[in-house]
Order: sequence, then C-alpha cells, then structure tokens
Amino acid sequence: MSISTTAAPAGRTSHQAFRSVPRTGVIYVTNEATERGYRPGDASWSNLGQGQPESGPLPGAPPRAEAVVIAPDDHEYAPVPGLWELREAVAGLYNRLYRRGMPSQYSAENVAICGGGRASLTRAVAALGRINLGHFLPDYTAYEELLDIFRLVTPIPILLSRETGYRFTSEDLRREIMGRGLGAILLSNPSNPMGKVVSGDALHDWVGIARELDSVLLFDEFYSHYIWRPGPGEPGPTVSAARYVEDVEQDPVVLFDGLTKNWRYPGWRVTWTVGPKQIIRAVSSAGSFLDGGGSKPLQRAAVPLLEARQVEAESAAIRRAFLPKRKLMLERCQELGLQVDRQPDATFYAFVSLRNLPLALTDGMAFFRAALERQVICVPGVFFDVNPGRRRSQHLSRFRQHVRLSYGPPIDEVMRGMDRLQEMIQEADVGR
Repeated sequence: MSISTTAAPAGRTSHQAFRSVPRTGVIYVTNEATERGYRPGDASWSNLGQGQPESGPLPGAPPRAEAVVIAPDDHEYAPVPGLWELREAVAGLYNRLYRRGMPSQYSAENVAICGGGRASLTRAVAALGRINLGHFLPDYTAYEELLDIFRLVTPIPILLSRETGYRFTSEDLRREIMGRGLGAILLSNPSNPMGKVVSGDALHDWVGIARELDSVLLFDEFYSHYIWRPGPGEPGPTVSAARYVEDVEQDPVVLFDGLTKNWRYPGWRVTWTVGPKQIIRAVSSAGSFLDGGGSKPLQRAAVPLLEARQVEAESAAIRRAFLPKRKLMLERCQELGLQVDRQPDATFYAFVSLRNLPLALTDGMAFFRAALERQVICVPGVFFDVNPGRRRSQHLSRFRQHVRLSYGPPIDEVMRGMDRLQEMIQEADVGR
C-alpha cells in the first residue's frame, strides 16, 4: 500500500524531489488504528496485527532487563561492525547451539552487529552485486521496498502454491537457482506470515545445493526459537542453517537474527549478521554509509543475554507461553470459518483465508477495516505479496482474500480479539 498524495496548497512547495514511499504492513495498519484512537497498551484494543512478541515477564523466563549501565566510553560511537565482545558472544552462541564438535567454527570476525533487523537486511542487499535475487511469495512485507531500492539487484519472485501446502523441496530450489540464474535467495525461515519452517534433512539439503551451485542463501532467522513442529532430523527446539554449514568461510550462507523476537526485546534494536568473513566485511562497509552502527550501551548490555542458561530458559519459557496461544488461535479460526491453508510449524502467526466468510468480509482490506471498527488490528494478506517496483497488479494478488493474525500479544488480548472478530462475522452472516 502506498502513502496517498494530494496536490500541494497554493503558495506552498509540492516537494517533488521526494517520491511516495510505501509503508510496510504492520506500520500501515498501526497508523490506521492510531488515527482511530489506538495506543500501545490500551486494553480496549486487541492488536492481532503486531509483529512483536509479548515483551513482559513469562513464567520460568530469566528476569527482564530493567536498566542499562552506560560506561563513560559508551557515549562514543560503536564500531560499525559492532562491539567485539558482543560479536564474540554471538559467535559463541552459534558454535554452542549448532556447531559442537565441528572443525569449522564461527569467530567474532564472522559476525556484524546492527541496529535492527531491517537495517541488517538492508546492509546485506546493499552489498550485493549485479545479480538475480530470488524471493518467495508470500514473505515478509519489508522485503518489498528493500528489493526495489538497490537497482543492481534484480528481484525474481518464486511463487509458492496453496494447493501444495506452500511446499518447496530441495529439488525445487535447485531448479530455481539453475533455471533463473539466481546469485542469491532471500527468505524468512521460519517464514513470515506462513509459519512454515525448512529444517532438519531438508535444510541440510538446501545448504548443500547452495554450496554446490555457489548461490548465497540469506536466511532471516528471527523466529528461529518459535518452533512448534521441528522437521525430520532436527535435533533441537531451535532451528538455524548454521547447523548444516560445513565451512563457515566457504559455504554461501548468511544468517540474520537478534534480540527482537527470540529474546523478546524488540525495542533494543540489537541484531546481527553471521556469515563468511568476506561477506561480513562487505556488509559492515555498507553499514558505514547506511547507518553508521548500532547503540553502544545496548550492545554492551546484550552480551550477558547470550549466556547459555539465559538462552535455554528464555526459549523454554517461550514454548510454554506461546503453544497455548497457538492452540487457541487455531481453534478459534476453525470455529469462525477462517481457513488456515497450512498450520504454522513456527512463528506466532496464522495466515488465514477469508474465502468462506460472508461476502462483505472476503476481501482482506475490507476485513481489516471492519475489524478496526471493533478495535481489533490485523494485517491484510496483500502486504505479503512482495512486489518490488509494483510489477504486478495488486488487484490480482493471490493473497487479496487473506489476513495475518498474530498471537504475539498476551493470551487474554488474543482471546479478546478473537471474540470481537466472532461478533463481527456473526453480524455479517445475519446480513447475508
């Protein structure tokens, strides 16, 4: 969705040097709700559109950080690649979780720290050469503008089919790379909004094909601790392609993660990129002109959060808190006629079809606006039909009749939102 523009009043400049910049899905829907009185924390609203997990205390989780100590030199800039001690801590985390006993290990030089997930992804795409870059449909809404703004990169959409459960095999991957000449593929894994996860044997094969064909896999792993159904061969409750990298310097695998989702600290804007040293140097160079580096005191405060016991306790608490919310969301969707094309294996989203609802609610934007009247926020499916440069008509979007519902908020807010959607659907049903 683009920001609407109007003619400038007489006597005022129209600022024609600036283009109309679209908002990402969550930002768009939140702004629309804010115009109707929504404020974060307002108990009269239910934000089923939010892209962040609940950030308060959870039973069994480590205590939430409540203060940040600022050292005297924290008032200075941080290094663009990040504080060395945090880079070491991130490398140690990946080695401990995914690379025990393997001869090739990540080091601090395999890690760059950045101020947010979008900034990390922007650095990486800015550092790419003149290549074909594959991306899946549907996928994360912020990829759309990201893939359009750097004109060296040619975005190539890869359509996933509802009829096949959005399945995509390793042989499909090989065919797409070879047939379309893909120098890289960008994907969220686990995927946003579908909740589909490539893991275990399948992820092993994907990494092997990328190694064989020298095509870079850019894995957005921000939901990698929200795994509900690990795939065959996956030994742990978290998923990362780091487990299947043979040589951290040679394998064309780049990983993105951070405190945003898996540690439930989205406001900290502390994220990282993990990959071969050569690529880390390139994305750090891009950061030197794009963002200049992240917050120094928050990077320092992040180091103890990556200790083994902290990570294990937080991941276990996430499972205990979010599995009941997932169950609630899926059961209520079935009751309300909201068709889940594929039950989510991961994340905290349900991507639902509206095809079986009363006609007035079968369009995602119409459903979203009707829900706003009930003080419920959701995200229309068209935002996930990643369409760089608007090369396809939005009116033909395959996801026009979908919305994404989030069970990121606390369970009572999720329940309240689903109750209101039930009332909305029942009233529309009476008026058929």
